[in-house]
Amino acid sequence: MTRTVDDLRNEIRLAVGRYERVESTAFTKEALAAICDAVDYDIDTTDRPSKPQMRAGILWKIGVLDEDDPDSVDRPFRKAELESIAAALGTE
Repeated sequence: MTRTVDDLRNEIRLAVGRYERVESTAFTKEALAAICDAVDYDIDTTDRPSKPQMRAGILWKIGVLDEDDPDSVDRPFRKAELESIAAALGTE
C-alpha cells in the first residue's frame, strides 16, 4: 500500500522521538530541529533558525539538495522529499 504524506510525516516523527499526530499538519520547529539532529545538521539554536533553513539543511544533509539554501525550500516538504527523509532515517 502506498504511504500518504501524513503516514510519512508520522513515520519520520516517530523515528526522531517525536509523537504521532492524528490530524494532518506540517512539521513544527521542534520536530524539524529533531530531524536536523537525526541527520547531523547543526543548527544555531541561539539564533532561532527559520523553518526554511532547517528544511534546506535536512535536504542538503541527505543529498537531495546541493546546498542548504533556505530560499529553495520555502514551503513544507513534498512527498518525494518526505520519502527521501524517511529512507535516510531508516523508517522503511
